[in-house]
Amino acid sequence: MDKNRAGRAAVLSFVFSGLGQLYNGQIVKGLTMIFFACLGILLVVLGAILIYVWLTQKATSWPIWIGIVLFLIGLVLICIIGAYSIFDAYKNGGIQ
Repeated sequence: MDKNRAGRAAVLSFVFSGLGQLYNGQIVKGLTMIFFACLGILLVVLGAILIYVWLTQKATSWPIWIGIVLFLIGLVLICIIGAYSIFDAYKNGGIQ
């Protein structure tokens, strides 16, 4: 196992989920992780926007929990995908 290559792959996955897999040549896995990481970011941003609008406009047409749930789902998704991406990139980094 090449520790330098595995370390580079893990650092790339730390920078953004899926980059380490792309570096390792696992194109489909890397693109899948990038897609789900972007989906998580989108959910966090959408949830934050909904919470902001609810707090500033005192909107009563929809409950605040919708924004909170979207924000938390996105945050959990980002954390899970990120941790798995780093671990998987390191594990498969030295395999050629």
